[in-house]
Amino acid sequence: MKSKLRALWNHPAGPKTIHFWAPTFKWGLSIANISDFSKPPETLSYPQQAVIATSGIIWSRYCFVIKPWNLNLFCVNSAMASTGFYQLARKLHHDYSAPVAPEPLPPPPAERD
Repeated sequence: MKSKLRALWNHPAGPKTIHFWAPTFKWGLSIANISDFSKPPETLSYPQQAVIATSGIIWSRYCFVIKPWNLNLFCVNSAMASTGFYQLARKLHHDYSAPVAPEPLPPPPAERD
């Protein structure tokens, strides 16, 4: 066990580097987006969720371009993309699948004397 902890500590993307701490703190964004699952869909923002989803996709790809590969960064960005797309789907479903209000009934004809 001690050798595994030492290997993690000395890894190029380990806790001694920004490559570890930046994605670790970025989990806060994903957790905040998950906590918004209980919000009503009408309060969600298309631009905000689109940026979260797009950013997640772009940076997930970047995780495998940089050396060393940063799996923590990949996981957090995948979570961001997933939660962003889920929130967008909730918003779209709410906005475009909302029940249509029925037309009011015409008034009854006036009674004759």
